Amino acid sequence: MIASFSTLLPPGLLLIAGAILLPLVPARLSGAYMLMLPVLGFLQLLALPAEASVTIELFGLTLELLRVDRLSLLFGYIFHIAAFLSIIYALGIRDTMQRVAALIYAGAAIAALFAGDLVTLFVYWELTAISSVFLIWASRNERAYRAGMRYLVIQVGSGVILFVGLLLHYNETGSIEFDHLGLSSMGTALIFAAFGIKCAFPLMHNWLQDAYPEATVTGTVFLSAFTTKLAVYTLARGFAGTEMLIWIGALMAAFPIFYAVIENDLRRVLAYSLNNQLGFMVVGIGVGTELALNGTAAHAFAHILYKALLFMSVGAVLLRTGTAKGSELGGLYKSMPLTAAFCIVGAASISAFPLFSGFVSKSLIMSATVDNGYLWVWLVLLFASAGVVEHAGIKVPYFAFFGPDNGTRVAEAPRSMLIAMGLTAFLCIAIGVYPAPLYLILPYATDYDPYTVTHVVTQLQLLLLAILGVAVLMRTGLYPHEQRAINLDFDWIYRKAAPIAISTMVAVAAPVDAGFRRGVISRFNRLVDGLFRHHGPRGILARTWPTGSMVLWVAILLASYLIIYYL
Repeated sequence: MIASFSTLLPPGLLLIAGAILLPLVPARLSGAYMLMLPVLGFLQLLALPAEASVTIELFGLTLELLRVDRLSLLFGYIFHIAAFLSIIYALGIRDTMQRVAALIYAGAAIAALFAGDLVTLFVYWELTAISSVFLIWASRNERAYRAGMRYLVIQVGSGVILFVGLLLHYNETGSIEFDHLGLSSMGTALIFAAFGIKCAFPLMHNWLQDAYPEATVTGTVFLSAFTTKLAVYTLARGFAGTEMLIWIGALMAAFPIFYAVIENDLRRVLAYSLNNQLGFMVVGIGVGTELALNGTAAHAFAHILYKALLFMSVGAVLLRTGTAKGSELGGLYKSMPLTAAFCIVGAASISAFPLFSGFVSKSLIMSATVDNGYLWVWLVLLFASAGVVEHAGIKVPYFAFFGPDNGTRVAEAPRSMLIAMGLTAFLCIAIGVYPAPLYLILPYATDYDPYTVTHVVTQLQLLLLAILGVAVLMRTGLYPHEQRAINLDFDWIYRKAAPIAISTMVAVAAPVDAGFRRGVISRFNRLVDGLFRHHGPRGILARTWPTGSMVLWVAILLASYLIIYYL
């Protein structure tokens, strides 16, 4: 029965349908009801036949609503796990709008993974954008409203670009199949750009740091899991082996480090580190070998967990203290010891300490990069790895829990949040200690062993050097102090510079425009006056002429006609 059910219903629709019915569920049962949805969805994935496919005919197009392979299954597994953990974390939140939006968002992202054509992908692509913005607006303040609007414009805009690219691609090839596309035409270039916006490519990345920190405590955990990883999946599906992605990814991995170091808001620091980790995945897609794509998939899997764990721990701090600014925190390990411990697990995972999940996933990408001769890119990734140790591995837990004690004493995080953080931390360690189950579900078969002497020693040296560097900088007072400040990033261009430029242009152009309008109106009035003077009731052409004069003019016209005729 489960098999027939799974082949008829594309994954993700179960969560979407469940979200629509959620307001009808009694409040005391709503938590269990929400948890049941990703569990059933996960069971559905397990029951899916290998390479299953469901197609329908619509408007003359063949839409493949369900296409199953190892790549989509791996992302499907981790999306369901992320939804389940995020729901546990959010059980204490009784906001129906947030709950419905989160379920639809997760369901749409999962459904997009199994879309076999670009039209179906576009539908779910836009649904993720529209549903997720409510997780930002649920903060119900002016900053969140404005950030949500900017987020919505950019996300829907990426959908519009995707749609135009789809039309051009269909017009050129007659196909809407979503498989390897490559940068072969204007249509596929636009599709690539749409994926890049959602993946937060450099100069397209600020929606991430702008919107995620303004979402609710629980909303940020959902957001960190799905949007960017859906983009990683689509890039891996459509543009694997595109060399440009190697350089884009290297830049993505490196530049956020500098912003994360000086940023005071710890949720914004995590948003920058999210950008940094996406860079590793994009490099893997660009390299495009089986090992590299395995690395991208494995790193996406591990990253969803440890980044969610970090957002959960900082979110719990925000919930209890009302702030996530490093300059206003410190000493919280005394009040929130469990949350601090979970945060350290997340920090160790993202820093790729051996025996934690980041180590076994990032190693695949690093090995693929150096194996294929991209030495400079490997060095950039090495630098980025050291940077992430500093800002996410040390800075976040230190300033949240172990910095100078400002005397703040709060209660430990709510029980549901602790359970979610505990389960996520367990998975981070389990994957790090025993990566074989993760490697078993990767897109390509592999016998990769991350625990070689070379890998472990190299990584330990890197970690020790990074920690030593931070210690020296702090000791000598050269490390940037946590303080309230506005850090200029590229979004300054469209948030501040563009409005100022437009206002200036309007101010300069307004007198010219007014003079031009006055000139045109003046000429028009003179024209009307002239016509009125000649053709008005008292105009010369409107006068009553004597019969004799009329006969005279007719005779003159006839004579003129005869003369011209005979000439």
